[in-house]
Amino acid sequence: MNTSFFGELLQTISERGRGLLDRRREPPGQVHSESLADLCESLLTGRGEASGTALAREILQRYEELKTGPRIAFFEALATRFGPDRKRLDKAMEAFRVDPSDVAAHVLHIAAEPRRQELFRRLNLAPHGTAALVRMREHLLAAMTRRPDLEPIDADFRHLFASWFNRGFLVLRRIDWSTPAVVLERIIRYEAVHEIRDWNDLRARIDPPDRRCYAFFHPALVDDPLIFVEVALTREIPGAIGPILATEREPIDPERATTAVFYSISNCQRGLASVSFGSFLIKQVVADISRDFPRLTTFVTLSPAPNFASWLKRERVAEASMLSESDRVTLARLDEDGWWENKATLEELRDPMMRAAANYYMNGRDRRGRPVDSVARFHLGNGARLERLDWPADLSARGRAQSYGLMVNYLYDLGDIEQNHEAYAESRTVIAANAVKKLAKAPRALVPTKLIGGDKKADAAKADKKADAKAADPKALPKPANDGAPVAETATTSDGAAATASTTAKPQPEKTVEPSTT
Repeated sequence: MNTSFFGELLQTISERGRGLLDRRREPPGQVHSESLADLCESLLTGRGEASGTALAREILQRYEELKTGPRIAFFEALATRFGPDRKRLDKAMEAFRVDPSDVAAHVLHIAAEPRRQELFRRLNLAPHGTAALVRMREHLLAAMTRRPDLEPIDADFRHLFASWFNRGFLVLRRIDWSTPAVVLERIIRYEAVHEIRDWNDLRARIDPPDRRCYAFFHPALVDDPLIFVEVALTREIPGAIGPILATEREPIDPERATTAVFYSISNCQRGLASVSFGSFLIKQVVADISRDFPRLTTFVTLSPAPNFASWLKRERVAEASMLSESDRVTLARLDEDGWWENKATLEELRDPMMRAAANYYMNGRDRRGRPVDSVARFHLGNGARLERLDWPADLSARGRAQSYGLMVNYLYDLGDIEQNHEAYAESRTVIAANAVKKLAKAPRALVPTKLIGGDKKADAAKADKKADAKAADPKALPKPANDGAPVAETATTSDGAAATASTTAKPQPEKTVEPSTT
């Protein structure tokens, strides 16, 4: 991805503009005595392209030097001084009331835009301006944990980034052992689902013929991935992460593989949180590897369950628990040291854990009525089906901490994607294999029946019926290949911001409810 010419052009304009800026602002030291907010005002009112680009670069350079306190003060100035022009807005509103025409509506729309948005557009013209603004939003998100009043600034960032990082601007690149070291180093650093311990670990994930890694890049962020996915080509749906991550294994011939397993998706830029790339990445990768390996028929995930451990702890002590009393007694074994190393304990825990996991996915809800699991929301919103529960699938330290070793498989079926997506979007219906539903209690009333029309209920029931028909075994969940054996601590799982994905054919476009983090 060669963007050197464009970058050098901006650099030249900026350097020439600096000369103009110095002549306009003599003595030079006076520029540094102005506040960042005043410089931003100057940037908004200026007309010269060269001087504007130079001023944008100076503002961003000064911003990078700020510590936490002054940085928050700058955000406060953005919030109070760079909203809509009130006089202009009042005038446009009055004009629209007098004449509610399309032209008046357009003028009102322009007047209602916060001045921050134009400020960010002009800052983006500086060399490396896009990367600087992504970092600025990362700082803003951190500040918003204590300063929710800064949210209007974030709304402006989200609005602009949704356009700047539109799918049409993204470039998909395969990551392999010949990829430049600077990119490989970032892959190691950004991996959020299963830690990459060293270069040998990385090579085991991207170099063998039955392993793939793909990333989205943006022309303005050269060699800095936005999101990447790791894929294993196998002959069956996996039930544990250990064999997938093993460095000492015999690769299979990818031409004989029937299943593509998306086992890790990592969002790389915190400043791009809530800008969705995951569903686009999955669809593009599915299309690419389907062309390369026509025998692939199943596209499935091996996904973490980031909120399961905390949910289970609450259910074990809740008065109105989804767990039976006998299961609560058995699950107390999870409090024992080393439970994951005892095969007899694992076997005793297996059935109660599977029932608890089924209730977690089928009936667990947050305050907004959504599935409590963040990864589930991503896949279900994209039209996936919860295909199988896998336990124990990840007994690494982090896997135990976040999910007591639970992982799941989501399956995307081309014939069901749209119907599943609609069922979830309209009524938060969790489309799952019959074997999973059999283990869960009857769901609580999560959405008032009167809010769901008869057609919507019929669609959800139809989707459930179709999933039931495709379930392999209605009596019991299939056991994973390792069937209860402890998984070596070869990797760790994330807090759930990242997700994994799947598909049985090339997925059709559908609305993404929320990403990975992905």
